[in-house]
Amino acid sequence: MSGFADTTTASDAIHRRFNPLTNSWVLCSPHRTKRPWLGQNEKSNDAPAVEYDPKCFLCPRNQRSGIPVANPDYTSTFTFTNDFPALTFDEPAKAAPSSIESSIESTLLQSHTAHGTCKVICYSPNHSLTLAEMDNAAIATVIEAWVNVEAKIATDHPEVKYVQVFENKGAVMGCSNPHGHNQVWATDYIPHEPKSELSSLVAFKKSHANKCLLCSYSTLESEKTSRLVYENASFLVLVPYWAVWPFETMILSKTHVSSLAALDSAEKLLLADAIRNITTRYDNLFETSFPYSMGIHGAPVNAAAEAGGEEEEYVAAAHLHMHFYPPLLRSATVKKFLVGYEMLGEAQRDLTAEMAAERLRAVDGNLHYKRK
Repeated sequence: MSGFADTTTASDAIHRRFNPLTNSWVLCSPHRTKRPWLGQNEKSNDAPAVEYDPKCFLCPRNQRSGIPVANPDYTSTFTFTNDFPALTFDEPAKAAPSSIESSIESTLLQSHTAHGTCKVICYSPNHSLTLAEMDNAAIATVIEAWVNVEAKIATDHPEVKYVQVFENKGAVMGCSNPHGHNQVWATDYIPHEPKSELSSLVAFKKSHANKCLLCSYSTLESEKTSRLVYENASFLVLVPYWAVWPFETMILSKTHVSSLAALDSAEKLLLADAIRNITTRYDNLFETSFPYSMGIHGAPVNAAAEAGGEEEEYVAAAHLHMHFYPPLLRSATVKKFLVGYEMLGEAQRDLTAEMAAERLRAVDGNLHYKRK
């Protein structure tokens, strides 16, 4: 397999890019951006903005979905346990496997119980506000809520190993309610995606004289700039070299910070600034409320209980970062789907990371299109 310098990968050359965080590859076919598009190109049908929706299960004072509980008259963020959680701490322990099971069957048909909890955090009492339309101080309050929820779960449930903060924004991403909110799922194990990244961070550290993979990558992207979208004193916003989704981005701490809890108040405000900037650029790109799945990756929790073990290595190697995976490709309604070759072969993209970063840099990251 032949390789070439990074300076040529923004051209029409067909090539593959390696993702060192997940040890996977993505096929890049930039010449395909020149082919004619014959699909749909509809106008956005964003719902009109309302501050309060009497039918919304998340608005203040309203009754939630399917249960006789009303929300408080909250004025800032509001956190509650998901009424239909994917995880609970009530799941009974799995019975020991039967002695008549064959070793092949027990190898191929494995399962174990999963325990945890699921929280919901409403960003604001205002039904129409998304992160893109909030100011830095308001987003910093949301970040503080993330920190507090993670800390309380870890303290109340020492068996929890990982706390995953994420947001599905938009109906196309499976979001059932447009009121700005995110979810927090805590598990008594480290899920596959963060564990894969943490394993790669540990391996890189061991093979590169104790250096951090993402610290090194942060320095590299700061020097090259072609994939940078925005930066402030503490964070980079960039399209990863190995991005799969058309306008995928990452918010990356410039210094080696392992988790949200390790940020001071000034750094939380700078993270809020980075979040507001990229989500505003997303909305401005196609002048629509841009859908995405967002998630925060950092260190496991309660790892100190197993000092010297695998989880302690994960904590030492963890580097705080956020992923944004948006599906929109050409307009407010034309989406990228992972189908065919992407499902059966490997990820593939036409728009290179450099092209996507250039498009995102070209739109305003401060003034939202609704306020122009």
